Amino acid sequence: MAAPTKDAPAHPHALDDGDRRWANWGLVPAFLVCAAAFFIFALLTPIPGYTMLVLGVGLAFLLERRGLTTAGLGRDLLLVALGQSIVSTISVKADIGWGNMVLMGTVLAVAVAAPYLISRFVFKDHAIRFPWRGGGRWGRFHWGYIALVIGLGWFILPFYFITSGVYLNWPTVAEPSELARLFVGVNAVGTWDELFFICTIFALLRRHFPFWAANLLQTIVFVSFLWELGYQAWGPLLTIPFALLQGFIFVRTRSLAYVVTVHLLFDAVVFLVIARAHNPGWPPFFLVG
Repeated sequence: MAAPTKDAPAHPHALDDGDRRWANWGLVPAFLVCAAAFFIFALLTPIPGYTMLVLGVGLAFLLERRGLTTAGLGRDLLLVALGQSIVSTISVKADIGWGNMVLMGTVLAVAVAAPYLISRFVFKDHAIRFPWRGGGRWGRFHWGYIALVIGLGWFILPFYFITSGVYLNWPTVAEPSELARLFVGVNAVGTWDELFFICTIFALLRRHFPFWAANLLQTIVFVSFLWELGYQAWGPLLTIPFALLQGFIFVRTRSLAYVVTVHLLFDAVVFLVIARAHNPGWPPFFLVG
């Protein structure tokens, strides 16, 4: 098999040009598994979602046995389905109560740990990795993109949250303890997003599909989760480009530290907007509100 392309991580089942035509068959079960997230998280209709997960994983194994897709697709989609299923056991709507934060943190941690441990110790491969310091030193591109993200966030996010009213999807925060819990929760979920959607789902899909296909598929799951979390109304116009860019930036930089930094800086603006919207008496530090 040919060596991996420069934008794809090295792995045992990396696609070469001869595999591309068979990957088209694999897109069908992969789409079923990823589109299940729309029903599970966005529409809150788990039965059709779980049905799609089962059908997608089963079809992947069937196509794999008949030689119509890349090796290992069935088990990789099984890991994607497992992670989604674990997350679906709780509501991910914003709730900064202590009990819910502990419960949500535990479940989300298990959703990342379970696919990793099964991949590493049961399937005996390194499909899921967390390259914290990969990609070398940050250069002009890295710092320029960070500045762009902060600038766009400062201009766009207040308009989105306040004019659409979606800030009400987050609990009212006024006391120092409430603000602290909101800050911790926003940052914890932001970090988890990169561990789950990029380092787990995107990485697993990237073993079998071209970059554009894997990135679009992970975006379906990413945006569906964010919808339930509270990014509703016209939020997908923001979250879809963000999810696609995070996949692109991860491939470009090969650095988990970098994509997490970008995400947390963006989420810092999210935190400030939500806090400001719930406290109109604060000094106006955004153009809206």
